[in-house]
Amino acid sequence: MALDIREAINSLRREKRAVILAHYYQRADIQDIADYVGDSLALAQWAERTDAEIIVLCGVHFMGETAKILCPDKKVLIPDAEAGCSLADSCPASDFETFVRQYPKHTVISYVNTSAAVKALTDIVVTSTNARSIVESFPQDAPLIFGPDRNLGNYINSVTGRRMLLWDGACHVHEQFSLEKILALKRQYPQAAVITHPECKRPVIQVSDFVGSTAALIGFTKRSEHMQFIVATESGVIHDMRKHSPHKLFLPAPPEDSTCACNECSFMRLHTMEKLYRCLRDETPEIQVDEAIRLRALLPIRRMLDFSKK
Repeated sequence: MALDIREAINSLRREKRAVILAHYYQRADIQDIADYVGDSLALAQWAERTDAEIIVLCGVHFMGETAKILCPDKKVLIPDAEAGCSLADSCPASDFETFVRQYPKHTVISYVNTSAAVKALTDIVVTSTNARSIVESFPQDAPLIFGPDRNLGNYINSVTGRRMLLWDGACHVHEQFSLEKILALKRQYPQAAVITHPECKRPVIQVSDFVGSTAALIGFTKRSEHMQFIVATESGVIHDMRKHSPHKLFLPAPPEDSTCACNECSFMRLHTMEKLYRCLRDETPEIQVDEAIRLRALLPIRRMLDFSKK
């Protein structure tokens, strides 16, 4: 069955000149069939430069919106329209606009994990890969707003000495890691390095050996002399880590309120091979972005991509 679906997906991909982009948090079979696998920044960069006629975004809704904003002439599909994002949902555009208007002299920096409407209220977009360097490109005393992730914003404030105003949002996956369970796992595997995404809470970050974006975490495991890692981010990334370093041990950090040994994004895991096949076959669900919002959101995304080329 799986082999038949894989062959059907490959046939449709060739027939329709489609490209499949997948985030590291996807299921292993989705990652393995994708043309490109990456973090939010890489997916935006690949979407921008592809010559495919159809982009299938195996990620969450805001990632599909970003692809559509960059590629209005292409059809952008997502296998499951319900694949949203708790962090993006924590920042409604109307509420964020009210917040921003209270501080008219502030530059607005928005994390890519936001809706197109929030990006349209933004001066520059960032990802976890480039957030620190973009923030540091502003003068030390520049008044800045950062949204929506308070944990990432607090982390950047702590390492840069900034005092950015933060929107009070969070990712349900990274918010739920248990410090106590991580420390217990560390006692069980004392040689393991704790590696953490900056969307996690400060106590987890403080016990970490390395903090970085999804791509940075993968890069660290590839070059590190450590042979064991406790990974405090969405556990889908471990599939790629194991592919690059099959001789190393990767342990997913456990969440607080679960008997599960790992922490998965329920939205990311909505996509399946069957849904991917139907998405390509029927060319639906399709991502649409209001043109006025698209044009306003395009500028801050372009600023981020141009900055990342430096």
